[in-house]
Amino acid sequence: MGPRSRVLCALVLLLCVVCPDQATATKYDALYKDPSQPVGVRVQDLLKRLTLDEKLGQMTQIEMTVANASVIEKYDIGSVLSGGGSIPAPNATAAQWINMTDYFQSGALKTRHGIPEIYGIDAVHGHNNVYGATIFPHNVGLGCTRDPALLKRIGAATALEVRATGIPYVFAPCIAVCRDPRWGRCYESYSEDPDVVKSLTTIIDGLQGTPPKGWKGPYVQNSRRVAACAKHFVGDGGTQGGIDEGNTVVSYEELVNIHMKAYPDAIARGVSTIMASYNSWNGVKMHANKFLLTDVLKGQLGFKGFIISDWQGVDRISEPWGVNITNSTELALNAGIDMIMVPYNYTGFLDVAKQLIAEKKVPMSRIDDAVTRILRVKFEMGLFEKPYGDKSLKNYIGALSHRSLAREAVRKSLVLLKNGKTGSKPLLPLSKGAKKILVVGAHANDIGLQCGGWTITWQGMPGNITKGTTILEGIKKTVNSKTKVVYKANPSKGDAKNKGYQYAIIVVGEQPYAEFNGDNKNLTVPDPYPELIKDTCSHVRCVVVMVSGRPLVVEPFVDHMDAFVAAWLPGTEGNGIADVLFGKYDFQGKLSRTWFKRVDQLPMNVGDKDYDPLYPFGFGLKMGLES
Repeated sequence: MGPRSRVLCALVLLLCVVCPDQATATKYDALYKDPSQPVGVRVQDLLKRLTLDEKLGQMTQIEMTVANASVIEKYDIGSVLSGGGSIPAPNATAAQWINMTDYFQSGALKTRHGIPEIYGIDAVHGHNNVYGATIFPHNVGLGCTRDPALLKRIGAATALEVRATGIPYVFAPCIAVCRDPRWGRCYESYSEDPDVVKSLTTIIDGLQGTPPKGWKGPYVQNSRRVAACAKHFVGDGGTQGGIDEGNTVVSYEELVNIHMKAYPDAIARGVSTIMASYNSWNGVKMHANKFLLTDVLKGQLGFKGFIISDWQGVDRISEPWGVNITNSTELALNAGIDMIMVPYNYTGFLDVAKQLIAEKKVPMSRIDDAVTRILRVKFEMGLFEKPYGDKSLKNYIGALSHRSLAREAVRKSLVLLKNGKTGSKPLLPLSKGAKKILVVGAHANDIGLQCGGWTITWQGMPGNITKGTTILEGIKKTVNSKTKVVYKANPSKGDAKNKGYQYAIIVVGEQPYAEFNGDNKNLTVPDPYPELIKDTCSHVRCVVVMVSGRPLVVEPFVDHMDAFVAAWLPGTEGNGIADVLFGKYDFQGKLSRTWFKRVDQLPMNVGDKDYDPLYPFGFGLKMGLES
């Protein structure tokens, strides 16, 4: 090495010692681009480079149907989402999904600072928008498993299927505590008991990965995991009359001890985001509640991720919706909402937000707090290093191992409520070698009905909407090859009489629904099922399998049944029901909800003074199979 070379080396070394940031910046152009820097350093370096327009863009989430690469680039959009049923094409493949998400990402990476957008989707019981994905039981069923390890495994499987479509962010889990089954979202709740809900936040570890001990802040382990979203903060399951988006009238102590109980645990698990709820608490909209969002959630509970609004949640602060967007936006931003799920009128939101800041009605410190939180999540996820989808994961969509896991979840979620009439032997387990059996009810042979809402479309729908195994198919695969299985969706009266059936399996339930469309004041079993149960069970021994998102009124005809099984909304793997009915496995599920007698008893929850259920919380029989 010559004298000149030695001098140059000395100067470089001196620069590294005296000003290490400048040396790093020479290599990476900017500190925020250097993955070896602490996340806090990267966030602050990037934040100080952003204009107001760029900051507000980061706070904006828009629907995919109004998004394109040019819009994302022009407005520095921070996030895109698929609403329920919003897809790139009918029955889209993993490749089509990734092509779409990568296209949107290409627009974000062309912005001045190349900040990746974060694509979000509802994956509330598996990757439910995607054709061919594994659909797990809805939360009401998973709550009956009382199995935190199972929930963690489901989270990890869901994360892989979501990442296989190029998506890094899911609006799950729902950790609401449903206190009234008349609520149309009750099936999204694990239980009426806050301790059961808290115990199943392990799904966050599956979705995101398990953070190191003592970790504080958002956490996503690697690019095979996703950012999760605990929702909805707070009190959504406690509205008066179970009215969706209604008013939760409870004391602060009750709000904390029931509806907020799972949130500290979710935060300790590093949950990346939390979604504000549509409901009000004692008359104040949650999206405008600064005390709960800022003082409690960010302050007392120490949440360091970002708070996202629900779909048009800011608009709904005003009554009727959208009447005074300026006032609603001011209230929401000052309350602590960080990312606004607009989802359509993004230019309107951006204009209003800029106006509010110019008029000093929203301080810049509030905007900087929001953007800091959003950038922190993006850096923790590694999106700056790996912004595009991983096409090598495509085979995880509906993978056999995931379907096997879902089948296990179905088995463990089933609750046996009755097995045998007075004075008679138990009907279950059913004989596989029966000569002739009857299967009754449209729910027995319909993937859409057994999956329920939030499946392929927002509301769900009957029919062959995705890949899977119906309950009837599971039965046929389980019984002896010589057993004659007769299926009738809606037999005529007396049809089961003197036909030589050894027993009947009657599968009944609700039609699919989601959110407010599922609010139900009566909770009766839909026609024609009540008469079908009475008639069929009067001619042949019968087991009734109920496919529903909540308990329904069955007291008037439960005495007609020889056996009664709550199957909830089991998802795509209907063979899990046959596994248990025919005795390959015993029942394990325990009611996560009180099964009431009459709707005039509601709300009724375990621990209430006048507790008089048909089947109490925690109830669940076994067949007594030998281990």
